[in-house]
Amino acid sequence: MDEFDYIVIGAGSAGCVLGNRLSASGKHSVLLLEAGGSDRSPWLKVPIGYGRTYADPRVNWMYTAAADPGLNGRAAYWPRGKVLGGSSAINAMVFVRGQPGDFDDWAAAGNPGWSWADVLPYFRRAEDHEFGSSAHHGVGGPVHVSDMSGRVHPLCQTFIEACGARGIPFTPDFNGPLPEGAGLWQMTIRDGVRVSSATAYLRPVLSRPNLVVRTAALASRVRFDGRRATGVEFLASGSRHEARARREVILAAGAVNSPQLLQLSGVGPGALLGRLGIAQVHELAAVGQGLQDHVAVSYFYRSRVPTLNDVLYPLSGKLRAALQYLFGRRGPLSMSVNQAGAFVRSRAGLERPNLQVYFNPLSYTAAVTKRRLMNPDPYSAFLLSFNTCRPTSRGSIEISSRDPRAAPVIRPNSLSTAEDIADVFEGARLLRSLATAAPLAGVIEKELQPGADCQSEAALLEDFRSRAGTVFHASSTCAMGRDPARSVVDARLTVHGLENLRVVDASVFPTVTSGNTNAPTLMVAEKGADLILAAD
Repeated sequence: MDEFDYIVIGAGSAGCVLGNRLSASGKHSVLLLEAGGSDRSPWLKVPIGYGRTYADPRVNWMYTAAADPGLNGRAAYWPRGKVLGGSSAINAMVFVRGQPGDFDDWAAAGNPGWSWADVLPYFRRAEDHEFGSSAHHGVGGPVHVSDMSGRVHPLCQTFIEACGARGIPFTPDFNGPLPEGAGLWQMTIRDGVRVSSATAYLRPVLSRPNLVVRTAALASRVRFDGRRATGVEFLASGSRHEARARREVILAAGAVNSPQLLQLSGVGPGALLGRLGIAQVHELAAVGQGLQDHVAVSYFYRSRVPTLNDVLYPLSGKLRAALQYLFGRRGPLSMSVNQAGAFVRSRAGLERPNLQVYFNPLSYTAAVTKRRLMNPDPYSAFLLSFNTCRPTSRGSIEISSRDPRAAPVIRPNSLSTAEDIADVFEGARLLRSLATAAPLAGVIEKELQPGADCQSEAALLEDFRSRAGTVFHASSTCAMGRDPARSVVDARLTVHGLENLRVVDASVFPTVTSGNTNAPTLMVAEKGADLILAAD
């Protein structure tokens, strides 16, 4: 039986960080298990390739959530990375830390060491930022973060000016001293190539003799001796394998798969485990509970001026863009189509932004569930989207079978609170206000969806329920907290009531951050590695 100091389950956004940091001294042996395969596909390198990997089962779990009452009973599509780099290999590459107050909330909820002042050094450690070293940014870290201001579509400036006309100030840096306002997203892209957690943290250190990476290895359960985690069982090459951990087993499988594996291992709600005939190791009712996500709806506008649709829809445009990329790593294929946005307080009296707005100079009104996003609309158009920053609705992740290959049941439970419904109305009013502000109003021919007839609150809510969907920011299913009755890990990311077992990924967020979740996941892993090594 193979034996290692640390076993990390999941080589995704967090797992690649851990594989690197835990093996860096050379003193410790590390096994990194990944259910997916290699990240060598060119579609994982070309930034706009996420339009294809959005529905590619070779690199994507391609989950489908349960019917969601809050979304008119629709079963939403939930893509999740199943490849080295995890979801950082297939996401839209937007690098947003969140609002500083998000992390102060974490600390105030009983998690010492997780305030904004505590976590900022870990954000800086991860970065190799184009803005250079400052109190807010780091250089020389593994993750290259690009300033896209010289490369975005001209309509992005039109959007920013419209925001200014509505009193939303410009911010040059969502991750700097002014995280509120309208501006351009920073991207995990370097010289026209995607930067994933795998390319940043893992590939540069694969030659370390004390780091073993196994792909196509599906963890089936954590092994215990009493309440002490001793190793892991996994399926690979059609057979069962086992590895032992001398020090710790660390779950970094993400907000869906980490709670799934805990439940498969006998750690979770007793009633669920009993129903499925799984021997209980430890009762933890919060495992898989508290699921939080950002749910957004897009408003589509036909444009009087050219958009990225005019570039990427015609075959001639596709060929031109491909040549630009092949011979210079530039052009629309070298970046995300999610280019600008804003963090906004939609009403007086709020301490910090409650809405995130997205501006894409492109539209996919014909896109359907699981369709590859390879062809925009055949006319000039763009979209505006919004979601609430800190939803109060809570869902769950639960296994439906003892078979680790069976997809867990994902219940988003969207729009289940009055607060989240109120933000639907505020967000709709905000998008409509921006669309009627100069200079954006001057380029709009008409609103395509939901359309001018959708005006009343009842109609706006019905539209949201019928069209909105996840923006893939699942978190909080193994939440950090003091109370074992309501959380899964403590502030050191150790599973309550168990020894030598931690969870280090987005599932430990006490509450979802205000914005895209890849950057805070990297931060959690950077800090988590320090916590693990400090216990050595």
